[in-house]
Amino acid sequence: MIPARAWADAQRLWDFQQMGHEPRLCSVAIGLGSHDLGVADATVELFRQGMAPLIVFTGATSRTTRDRMPRGEAEHYRDRAVELGVPAGVILVEPNARNTGENIRFSRALLEERHIPVSSALLVSKPYEERRAYATARKLWPEIEWISASAPMALSEYVDSIGDARLVIDMLVGAQQRLMVYPRQGFMVEQEIPDQIAAAYERLRGDGFTSRLVPESAARA
Repeated sequence: MIPARAWADAQRLWDFQQMGHEPRLCSVAIGLGSHDLGVADATVELFRQGMAPLIVFTGATSRTTRDRMPRGEAEHYRDRAVELGVPAGVILVEPNARNTGENIRFSRALLEERHIPVSSALLVSKPYEERRAYATARKLWPEIEWISASAPMALSEYVDSIGDARLVIDMLVGAQQRLMVYPRQGFMVEQEIPDQIAAAYERLRGDGFTSRLVPESAARA
C-alpha cells in the first residue's frame, strides 16, 4: 500500500514535470527511446495532427529494454509507428543513444548529416520526464525552440499502464533528483525548483522511493 501522503507528493512531482506547452507545427518530432511504447504512440498522434512533417526516433537499449526491445528502442518505436500508419519514409532512426543527452546530440547530428534544417522540435518523452528532457535539450541544442510533449494522461492512468505504483514513484523521484543535480554538471539548464516540490522530493526519498536515484558522488563526478 502506498500511503496517502506519498501519493500526494507523487502527484506534486508529476504535475511539476508537465511543462504545459501547447503543441504547434515544428520542423521535427523527436521521440525519446525508453521502455514505454506510449512515447511512440504520442509521437504518432502529433504527426497525425500535422504538428511535424518528420519524426526522429532515438535510442539503443538499456537494462530495462534489452529483452523487450532487442533491436533497440528506436527501431521498435519505428515499427510501432509504421504499424499505426505512419509512412516509413518520414521516420529517421538514431540507434545509438543511451541517455537523454545522447538522444539530443545524436539526433542533432543525424539531422545535420541529412542537411535537414531545424528551427523547432517537438520533444516527446514519458509524461514524468517532460521537464527533465526539456532542460537537457535546451542545454545541448539551445539554438532551436523546444516544445515538450508526452501522452496526455493522469498519474493514476500512467500507474495503471505500468502496473507498478512503487516503480512509477521511484521514477518520479529519480527524474526530480536529476533536475536538481545535473545542471551544475553541465548536463541541463537550471530549473527553478519550488520549495513545495523540493519538500515532496525529500519526503518521498525519505520514505524509500530511491531505486531510480543516481549516486550523489557519481552525479558530482
